[in-house]
Parts: sequence; structure tokens; C-alpha cells
Amino acid sequence: MHPFTYQRATTPAQAVAAVAPAPGAAFIAGGTSQLDLMKEDVARPNLLVDVTQLPLNTISALNGGLRLGAGVSNTAAALHPEVLARYPAVSEALLAGASTQIRNMASLGGNPLQRTRCPYFRDPAQACNKREPGTGCAALQGINKVHALFGASAACVATHPSDLAVALAALDAQVQVTGPSGSRTIAFPDLHRLPGDTPQHDTTLAHGELITSIDLSDFNGRSHYLKVRERASYAFALVSCAVALEMDGKKIRRARVALGGVAHKPWRVPATEALLAGKKPSEKLFQAAAKAAFADAQPLEHNAYKIPMGRNLLVRALLETSGLQPLQGPAGTAFAASVGGMGGE
Repeated sequence: MHPFTYQRATTPAQAVAAVAPAPGAAFIAGGTSQLDLMKEDVARPNLLVDVTQLPLNTISALNGGLRLGAGVSNTAAALHPEVLARYPAVSEALLAGASTQIRNMASLGGNPLQRTRCPYFRDPAQACNKREPGTGCAALQGINKVHALFGASAACVATHPSDLAVALAALDAQVQVTGPSGSRTIAFPDLHRLPGDTPQHDTTLAHGELITSIDLSDFNGRSHYLKVRERASYAFALVSCAVALEMDGKKIRRARVALGGVAHKPWRVPATEALLAGKKPSEKLFQAAAKAAFADAQPLEHNAYKIPMGRNLLVRALLETSGLQPLQGPAGTAFAASVGGMGGE
């Protein structure tokens, strides 16, 4: 463990003022991912600024939607009555994300910012451009079964691990941030970036910018999140998907689809969304939509299995979201119908 200084902030402005001028400083809330990185000698902050005492721990109505404070725990958000009733994909994603103990500690602001679970990134003995720029990417010629199908580069083929981020991308959420240059709003699909030549930068946040809330717009449609993983609990997605459907009678007026476990960021599939719009739900339509979603996939040596897996998962998600097939619960998990009628671990 490298030595570091610890401070506790009581206002967002105070937190930003502490972190922004210090290149080695970082915010910390639940620390469920950050402390692991420090123990693994991947993250080496010289200053941690605790933001758990900031007034960011409420969920409130906002222009017909919801404002989720960045300090709200994953558990509190997943079980909130309005989230369960109006944005079930968010609840399902959170409940699929980790153990109960970790969900109780983890914050909504920190969850989308967690770093990749690529084993090469988390092993300082391996070459990794994300951890040490310019050292190479060991995953390219290594065991890359959990790596990206879309948006990768010669510098990095890692995937983003957050379940919540996939649901938020499908629901067109917005992120409110404050930083040394003031406050701004970021459309959720623009929060994360592709690796390109600088994979060490996961997001479009500037150093010292702090997420203060995640805003969900007014949504009266149906949403659903499904995930496939190697074991039934506490594992990251091999492939996941979030679907949001707005209906016009018996036809799909608008569809939003995001994939997880397949790219450096939650992966929206505009071709699939366009194919679904204006159509009457059917299994044949959903098969075509799933095929379109993975048409541009570029598999590596060990991860081509994700293509049929992802297609099948997306078809199931569309069938269940549209009501053509009964809701069965998150793929690869133990289904708990007692949690608001949706699923959990």
C-alpha cells in the first residue's frame, strides 16, 4: 500500500477544490472498486477526498422523471418504489451487479466510473496501455474470452464492467457534474469514451469533476435488463443488455437498446433501434433485430462465443419487455420475485 492523505468534504465545492489542483487526488465514496485497485497496486492516489457526507443522497422527482443523487447507495436505488415501478431496468441492473454487502456500500455516482475487470489491467506484471500507457496490450494475444467485440483498438480491447451503466444508456439518462470550471450536463452515452490511442482515459470527465446526480427523464414505456455471467451471483457480465420500449398501441413507437460486456463503454445499437421502430412485436422481428445488433462485431481469438450468446440474450430481452414472453428474471441469476415483482440475487 502506498501512503496517501485522507480528507472529508462536506460540500461539492469543497470536494472539487481539494481534488482539482492535485493530479494524484481522487474522490472516494463507497470505495468498493477503488480500494481493490489500491490493494492490487493499480491505483496509487496520494490524496483521497471522501464525498460520503455531501448532500447527494436523495431521490426526488424532476420534470416528470427522477433525480438520483450520486451518493445514493445501489441498494437504496434498486429498492426505491419509483425506480421499481417506472425504471425496472435500473433496479434489475443494480440487483444483478454485486453482493448485498457491496450494494449497500456502493454509490450511484461511483458505479458507472468503475474501471475494467480485464485481468491484464489488474495485474501490474502484465503489459497494459490502460494502466501504463505505451506498454502494450497483453490481451490482444492472450486469453481474451471476456474482451470487446465492438469499438476496440490496437491499444486496448477491455470492456466496461458496470451493469447500471448499460441500463442508464438505454434510458437516455443524463449526468450532472460539477468541477473547477463550473457545472455541466452530460448525456449518458457521452460519459464514457472508446479507447483509441488513449485507453487510460475511461470517461469524458475532466480531473476534479464530480458527479452530483443521475437524471432519468419521464418514461412511460417498458424497460428490462438481462445479464449472462459465469456463475449465478457476484460476477461481471459476459454479455448483458438493456431494452427500453415505448409502445403506440400494438406497435413499437421507439426502441432503445444497449449492450454490456462487449465494448469499452455501454454499446448502443442504432441499427437495431431503427429496425424495431414502427413494427409490431414478433419473435421473427426480434431475431432480425438481434442479428443486426451484432452485425459489426469483431471477435478476438477467444470471444466469438459472445455473438450467439448476445443475440439470444437480446431476443429474450425483447420478448420479455414486449410482453410476448413471461418475465423470467435476469439471465444467469437466482430470480427473486419478491423484490417488487422484478428480479435480484
